Amino acid sequence: MQLIFVMDLIPKSNTSYKDVNYWNERYAIEETYDWFKSYDSFKHLIKENVSLEDNILMLGCGNSNLSEQMYGDGYHNIVNIDYSDIVIGNMSKKYADLKKMSWEVMDMRDMSFPDESFDVIFEKGTLDAMLVEDSPWHISEENAQLIDTILTQVSRILTRNGRFISVTFTQPHFRLPMYVKEKYEWDVEQLTFGDCVQYFFYICTKGKPLKPSMLERYSKKPKS
Repeated sequence: MQLIFVMDLIPKSNTSYKDVNYWNERYAIEETYDWFKSYDSFKHLIKENVSLEDNILMLGCGNSNLSEQMYGDGYHNIVNIDYSDIVIGNMSKKYADLKKMSWEVMDMRDMSFPDESFDVIFEKGTLDAMLVEDSPWHISEENAQLIDTILTQVSRILTRNGRFISVTFTQPHFRLPMYVKEKYEWDVEQLTFGDCVQYFFYICTKGKPLKPSMLERYSKKPKS
């Protein structure tokens, strides 16, 4: 049996977290890994905000067992996407018995789903991986555009009352300026979970106008 040490999976540069080749190499030897807290830590928030009938999309599913655990709780309409064909191949074989759940190789920057395809779109640490090379105090123009491209795609394929749910350790004053934009046509709510370390559970609800207080506090003003 091959022994895998955490240090073996850490890239030499943070830019590797945006490189599909790094992930393919990692997924070839790593069976499962969950970023941040496990499903049990925030499933009460899932149950409050996601119904069993919802069509759910997992962005950058990786080799997390989150979808399997949600499936066990009755959330069967789950589509998992990742741009790593290695991990999608592994996960589709591993969970072949979960017949209603599907796995697709797809880049979240250019999703081929029709408009208004999903009631819930979920990401857990995926956007953090895209931003890991930046300081939270300063996001590069390139990465700001990258996040905007992803969120524009997310907004397009959400149903009219759909929800984009983002789980992260990134605090509101860093993350909310990315989400609080009228162009996405959603309102944003911030919840928290965790004991010693606080994690954030952001809910962006399509079809609800942004609260003026949220827009005033977090919306970036154009430079004069």
